[in-house]
Amino acid sequence: MNASIAIHPSSASSSPLQAVVFDMDGVLIDTEIVWQRVREDFAQSIGARWTTEDQESTMGTNTAAWSRIMVERLRLRERNGMDEAAIAREIVGRMLAQYLRHLPLRAGAVEAVRMAARSHAVALATGSPAELAHHVLQASGLAPLMQAVVCGDDVEYGKPAPDIYLLALSRLGIAPQAAVGIEDSANGLRSLKAAGMAAIAAPGPDYPLSAEALALADLRIDSMEALTPGLLQQAHANATRAPR
Repeated sequence: MNASIAIHPSSASSSPLQAVVFDMDGVLIDTEIVWQRVREDFAQSIGARWTTEDQESTMGTNTAAWSRIMVERLRLRERNGMDEAAIAREIVGRMLAQYLRHLPLRAGAVEAVRMAARSHAVALATGSPAELAHHVLQASGLAPLMQAVVCGDDVEYGKPAPDIYLLALSRLGIAPQAAVGIEDSANGLRSLKAAGMAAIAAPGPDYPLSAEALALADLRIDSMEALTPGLLQQAHANATRAPR
């Protein structure tokens, strides 16, 4: 765990764009609905119910956070004696089984990472555990392009805290003012802005963002196929002009 994360200071708020940091679930892979179904199936198996509201509360968070939410909302200790570690093992195992059957890459995601990597450093900052993240990167062929990979279990505080993005940038040696992040969730956008980065909202069709969440973004795209070098630069410029 990283209690404090060192960042190279920015020389100016108008630093040129140097890095693009991607979220994974909902951005590179269309798995938020898979996470929901896996949790719903588990809840049903113990006579409980997992709602869309429950699911949205976990989006972007790390394993420590979402396992705590599941224990509390499903009353797992009272129902079957499960603690956070036990439910994490159960759900991660079910998710990996889903990925091994089919990896639901979001349309245009692989091409978007390759496009960004041609001109900028690229990194992954995901709330998912390393076991799932590294499987996705290997299976998608994106592993060689990622100059830094930070998973939810690498930091004490997951999204919406900025730690996961700050650690990714620290590993790249790039200041937040010189980076753009791409997120699909409100927690993820809050994390980006708390880190001092430009933020692109790329919500999927199953989990639309509220107006409040979209207001955090410097740019919105409706699909990963829409991402271009020009839009990366535009998001960075919008963040630079925004009042701080």
